[in-house]
Amino acid sequence: MSAVIFNSPKASTRASTRQTEVSAPRIRARSWLKSAFWLLAAALAIVPSTTHAHDIPAEVTVQSFLKPAGDRLHLVVRVPLQALRDITFPERPPGYLDLPRTEALMPDAATLWLSDFIDLYEGDDRLRKPQNVHTRLSLPSDRSFISYEAAVAHILGPMLAPETNIVWNQTMLDVLFEYPIQSDHSAFSIRPRLGRLGLRVVSVLRFLPPGGAVRAFEFTGDPGLVRLDPRWYQAALQFVNLGFHHILDGTDHLLFLACLVIPFRRFRALIPIVTSFTVAHSITLIASAYDLAPSALWFPPLVETLIATSIVYMALENIVGKTSVHKRGLITFGFGLVHGFGFSFALRETLQFAGNHLLTSLLSFNVGVELGQLLVLVLLIPCLELLFRFAVAERMGTIILSAFVAHTSWHWLEERAGKLAQFHFELPEFTPALVASILSWLMVAVFLAGVAWLIRITFQRRTPPAAESTEPESTA
Repeated sequence: MSAVIFNSPKASTRASTRQTEVSAPRIRARSWLKSAFWLLAAALAIVPSTTHAHDIPAEVTVQSFLKPAGDRLHLVVRVPLQALRDITFPERPPGYLDLPRTEALMPDAATLWLSDFIDLYEGDDRLRKPQNVHTRLSLPSDRSFISYEAAVAHILGPMLAPETNIVWNQTMLDVLFEYPIQSDHSAFSIRPRLGRLGLRVVSVLRFLPPGGAVRAFEFTGDPGLVRLDPRWYQAALQFVNLGFHHILDGTDHLLFLACLVIPFRRFRALIPIVTSFTVAHSITLIASAYDLAPSALWFPPLVETLIATSIVYMALENIVGKTSVHKRGLITFGFGLVHGFGFSFALRETLQFAGNHLLTSLLSFNVGVELGQLLVLVLLIPCLELLFRFAVAERMGTIILSAFVAHTSWHWLEERAGKLAQFHFELPEFTPALVASILSWLMVAVFLAGVAWLIRITFQRRTPPAAESTEPESTA
């Protein structure tokens, strides 16, 4: 006789619940293991590609020559091989380059990484893609790029011996490109887009026009369109733009200009003062561009310290509250001489783009600075008028704003004076060259004194009596 066992609904429910509680950890464990498996698989898939990929080099220097000759334009380029990423270079044990197999890859690599990212123009017409005349690998110790002729002879010369032991990240790639042109006397321009070769790319280009001196260029990253032989109006427009943006980007020059505006908020009184500043810094800027400024290492820190001093002085003079248009014009002229040397330091690397129009470019830069200063006047004067009319009394507002400027410039003064104090100054030897230098600077001083006297006479004749003083009036 068989026994029949009946399970109650409650017992069945409890058993199902226990089974679910037991299986839940197993499900979570399986899910975790499955996720870990796929992560491991993805990692294994990525590792082979990353181990063979080349890291982006921190700094890359590209050397190049550009020479028009007849109906051909030759571009010679040297670049480190490590800058050409995403290329697996054939190797032989124990890790040296397999030179014959690597040389076979270089023409395509030069096209993909160099010529495709260098645009050359004859006039306004972009030149078509060049012919890759020859490529070769070079040792880092090779010095053939000291001249165009030596570089071309080296590239067209024999290859490295196959048994040469050299690793990929210590090898240079040299390339000779050739472009068809209409005439070697055309105006040429270049737009290098080689910033992708490294985190910081410095390109050194030497342009060899027919019958002219070598023109050297050096730029960082992607500089945009570089005119190798600009017309005078092209250079003028470029430097007007540079001067306009430089005055707007220079915080110290803007604070100095603000100190001029705060006590004199009338265009008729301010324009001559700002113009005297422009005349003064134009003199020292041009003198510096023609190598008439001291070349000692301590001179730039000295100028920066004096610029901070000029801002502190002007701010304190505004706080004292007693100055005149005549005095402010002469003081501005004196400090403008100092600021001109500061402009020259910022403009030093840009003068290479002036071509044969150095003086035109310098004057155009000063025109741009003057335009930038006038824009600041147009924006700042109405703002100050509204501030002093509706927010704070004129005298109190002048003190607060000038105190803020003085506080900021004082920190600059401390920092820059600390850098200047690191230099050890010694009296120069008394030589004929020193005497000639002193005499030349005395002549410059006499000239500047004459200009200052003319500015003073101009102020006395043209300044209305109402603008003579900014001494605060008594208020009820």
